[in-house]
Amino acid sequence: MSTQFWTTPSQRRIAYKSSTSGGKVTFVWLSGFNSDMSGTKVLSLEAWAQQQGVNFVAFDYSGHGLSDGDFADGTISAWREDALAVIDERTAGDLILVGSSMGGWLALLSAMARPQRVKGLVLIAPAPDFTEKLMWSEFSATAKAEIMENSRYMRPSDYGEPYPITRDLIEDGRKWQILDSDITFTGPVRILQGMADADVPWQHAQQLVSKMTSQDLVFSLIKDGDHRLSRDQDIARLKLTCTEIMSAI
Repeated sequence: MSTQFWTTPSQRRIAYKSSTSGGKVTFVWLSGFNSDMSGTKVLSLEAWAQQQGVNFVAFDYSGHGLSDGDFADGTISAWREDALAVIDERTAGDLILVGSSMGGWLALLSAMARPQRVKGLVLIAPAPDFTEKLMWSEFSATAKAEIMENSRYMRPSDYGEPYPITRDLIEDGRKWQILDSDITFTGPVRILQGMADADVPWQHAQQLVSKMTSQDLVFSLIKDGDHRLSRDQDIARLKLTCTEIMSAI
């Protein structure tokens, strides 16, 4: 699929890819924090969708990948707005949202905002509330002071260059926390989680399971799986999961 560009109602120029096969359901990919639609999982799922004749949409949040904007200016509010704009104006019919890491949080927020459209969820190492419960709670006093006093902290990364964590990101994220009460969603949910995930502990995903109201929820814990779950066997499991959830909606 070729990359296209579109300006959202909030005047953000977003990069996206879309394929329509005429199927009844569309899979929408939501990437992780500081990630984009060029990753192994999304490219593999894009190829799977074309082989299966399934509608598929992927996009880059503002400040990510090929989309316009500065990553450091981003917040959960802005990226949620991007996701809902894509859902509202670049998809039709019933949706299955596939969210990886932060994309899992945004998939949940989108499902809560568009319950008539979102019929199923596939969540990969989902990280709802991560700005508060997985970042802020674990930052050192020095890092917290830097965020509060200088408005940003350059967080080291195991995957590349350090990246900014801003005061706006942390404070805005508190508005969208969902793990402190029940999460109402009645459609099927499939969660893939690595037990060796160093970024999102498997207990975090287990907490999500306890808060979701869906009774058709399967939590798959991969003992040797890391955060990315991008190995050949992980990709195969993701494709099987997406195939299976289509029959469950």
